Amino acid sequence: MLRRKVFTEYILLGLLMLASCDNDGQTNKKTTTIVSGKNTQSGLKKPINQFAWKPIKYDTNKHYIYLTFDDGPQNGTTACLELIKKLNVKATFFMVGSHVKSENLAKLVSTIKANYPQILLANHSTSHANNRYKFFYHHPEMAAEDFYLAQKTLHVPYKIIRLPGNSAWVIDTTMKASGLVKPVCHLLDSSGYNVIGWDVEWSFNHKTAFPVQRPYKIAEQVDSALVRNHVHTRNHVVILSHDRMFRNENFTDSLAKFITILKQDPRNVFETIDHYPGLKF
Repeated sequence: MLRRKVFTEYILLGLLMLASCDNDGQTNKKTTTIVSGKNTQSGLKKPINQFAWKPIKYDTNKHYIYLTFDDGPQNGTTACLELIKKLNVKATFFMVGSHVKSENLAKLVSTIKANYPQILLANHSTSHANNRYKFFYHHPEMAAEDFYLAQKTLHVPYKIIRLPGNSAWVIDTTMKASGLVKPVCHLLDSSGYNVIGWDVEWSFNHKTAFPVQRPYKIAEQVDSALVRNHVHTRNHVVILSHDRMFRNENFTDSLAKFITILKQDPRNVFETIDHYPGLKF
């Protein structure tokens, strides 16, 4: 019965994919689909790192800040990108393949990629699990293919992933993952991928998408995580935020204030996530 149920769900997904296409084969903007593991394209599982990665030497007296934005490209991505460049800090954008719904958004993704090493483009899946996280992770091979497709379609330069709706870590010698996502983490690890979670989350109101914590408060949370070693790796803190939080000018200013507060501490160094310690390259 279980096999029949899974098979039926795969058939339903296939029908959704067909229904979501216009006559020219383009995906309908209103529908997001998960890629079936049976439709793997040749070579899809082995993307090649496209930039010549260079290690950095860590200073034990410094705090390394990894500012990350999830779910782009979307309304707010451009504001975040322009601010990051203006304030001359480093940041990482974890982006979703199905959100690239126009030529302008595709150009925005390319712009982010082209701004490396200041700004890094990373993989946040093709479908964002259609927000059906349990179903997505209960089918790990299908979920893995979803990430492989995003790697190809977004032209992500490094094999660095953040799971939708779940904080998990898979780096060179460490795996920290819940039972729900561990199977897909093993698949991604076997294909040479790194999976990045987060230490501090800048929360948002799910109705308005506006940030919850004020800039000074989230800065305090970052300092506290570092001082108390409530981080995955000592002296390294990964901050989760979302592009759409800062689409409004007032909240773009909140992001600017937050970054400015952190920059006032000479120990703080902003880095892109490819320089997080222990990644596989």
